[in-house]
Amino acid sequence: MRILLQQKDSGLYFKGPNVWVRNSLEAVDFVNSNAAIDFCARQRLAGVQLVLKFEAEKYEIVLPFQPGGAASAVRARASA
Repeated sequence: MRILLQQKDSGLYFKGPNVWVRNSLEAVDFVNSNAAIDFCARQRLAGVQLVLKFEAEKYEIVLPFQPGGAASAVRARASA
């Protein structure tokens, strides 16, 4: 499984500071969802979602991210 960040409006994936790409294979693969959520919070990213890609990009789960929102609450409960 790959854990990626995607801009909701453009569909582009995070590759690096100020770099977003169309091809998900070029995107940064976060080590886990907590790392991706923490990164979004530290960078104050808005309008992004976590994308979990499975089995050679055939399946994906999309999780919206809102700073201080439900995704952060899930992460906080999982860490407790």
